[in-house]
Amino acid sequence: MPIRAPSNWLKILATAGMAYPFLVYAGLPYLPGRMLLLVGLVMVLARLLFVRTTEVLALWSAPLGVGASVLAVLAVVDPPWGARAYPVVMSLAACGAFAITLRHPPSLIERIARRTEPDLPPQGVRYTRRVTQVWAGFLAANAAVAAAVAAWGTLAQWTLWNGLVSYLLMGALFVGEMLVRRRVRRRAGPA
Repeated sequence: MPIRAPSNWLKILATAGMAYPFLVYAGLPYLPGRMLLLVGLVMVLARLLFVRTTEVLALWSAPLGVGASVLAVLAVVDPPWGARAYPVVMSLAACGAFAITLRHPPSLIERIARRTEPDLPPQGVRYTRRVTQVWAGFLAANAAVAAAVAAWGTLAQWTLWNGLVSYLLMGALFVGEMLVRRRVRRRAGPA
């Protein structure tokens, strides 16, 4: 059963996840990669512990479980590269959660939309499915770039991508989708 964490713990986890690239940047030259990778592994497991609902736990447990397993293997095989793999694993886990809901509807975005609009019309269902596909594609592309930068880039390039650029792109995608959604709603007219 998931632990009911106060919302401030979830905020701390989210902040720690966003700060992870900077921790690796500052720590990798001085600390063993295994130690930094352990921090990433703890954050993955904490996300599973602090979920709010059984539905969310069911959705995220498989992708995050696979991600935690990959990080554990990398802790043994190649700890410094494993420390850089955390953003790849998290993007793939999120992509997996989105993709699972495409295979087993309702889509993730539809589930979120139905919290505020329980009687989502059929065109809303189609739209939310498309948005879920876009997010899954974005997260897969982000994982690919994060892996490429981890493998071939410098630590500074890796930190720049995973600590700033990818978040700016996620924010742009989020804002862009909100603007498109408003336009789609206006075009559809009153329900």
